Amino acid sequence: MKAEYINPFVRSVVNAFSTMIGCEVKRGQLSLGRPGNRLHEVSGVIGLSGTAAGTVVLSLSREVALKVAAALLLVEPEEMNSEVIDAVGELTNIVAGAAKGELDQFQLSISLPTVVMGRDHQMRFPSNVTPICVPFETPWGPLSLEVGLAPRPAAVPAEVG
Repeated sequence: MKAEYINPFVRSVVNAFSTMIGCEVKRGQLSLGRPGNRLHEVSGVIGLSGTAAGTVVLSLSREVALKVAAALLLVEPEEMNSEVIDAVGELTNIVAGAAKGELDQFQLSISLPTVVMGRDHQMRFPSNVTPICVPFETPWGPLSLEVGLAPRPAAVPAEVG
């Protein structure tokens, strides 16, 4: 995956946290995504399709997920519940949707968000994609963004004989 494909997603995370959550995030160093287990307990996942295909994963610590839900719902949840899950899904949708707008060349569609919870849950990316991971730090704890996006090979026209 080309590094420039991740920049719209990074900007989208920073902007969403700043404007919607009221929280500044500090970006860490880019790295290749880790196969297998996620570092954080809650992950919002969205599929991307168009002339490129891939996956976006926004993975949050439990504390960050609870604070995101509190900011979006204006209620302090005390435990992980369906409202927190919905808030993480909505934040993931916001991040992917805003980034999609900057990647017009791929004519992307985004799937509905799915939220996966639990320690050491696993995430798979398309086999032809190496995701890029961007860690972020907030006053409440860590989160990470993983994006795996690759252009689809152009269709080869069938020969007419």
